[in-house]
Amino acid sequence: MKAIVYTKYGPPDDVLELKEVEKPTPKDDEVLVKVHAASVNYPDWGCVRGKPFYLRLMTGLLKPKNKILGTDIAGRVEVVGRKVKQFQPGDEVFGYIAGFGFGGFAEYVSVPENALALKPVNITYEEAAAVPMAACVALRGLRDKGQIQPGQKVLINGASGGNGTFAVQIAKSFGAEVTGVCSTRNLDMVRSIGA
Repeated sequence: MKAIVYTKYGPPDDVLELKEVEKPTPKDDEVLVKVHAASVNYPDWGCVRGKPFYLRLMTGLLKPKNKILGTDIAGRVEVVGRKVKQFQPGDEVFGYIAGFGFGGFAEYVSVPENALALKPVNITYEEAAAVPMAACVALRGLRDKGQIQPGQKVLINGASGGNGTFAVQIAKSFGAEVTGVCSTRNLDMVRSIGA
């Protein structure tokens, strides 16, 4: 299978290569997904450059431990391990896989079933791949850290960005009064999602 691989840290143009690599085989509790879309997130950007330096404590001090990046994916289940209960071949799924060794920038990735969810039928693979990390950051920030309450006034900086668009909608769903900060060209869009 083809994958975007890196074996050293540095600028993406210098270190990322399209290579032929072995297709993964799912373990008993894993799902093999044919990747239809993947999104680029901050962990991908930081890992490929090896910066900030402390990231290397997790990703490999001198060279990368995991050769294939990609935190958010969407695709179709190809094979399931014998202990997998939630999915079957043909299911359309999406998920955040950074905690399981990355691997989304490849034609196939094998991940534990608890890293995935069924893709809603009314969104594309590309749209689904843009959801996991951005939505989780917004949800955790508002619900877990911010302890948002109905009627609370919330200011969302960067309301038209990846995390911001989810933050506006999540805050609104919690019953907050939302004010969004964004560029003037994005005002209508941010208003349309609840600010």
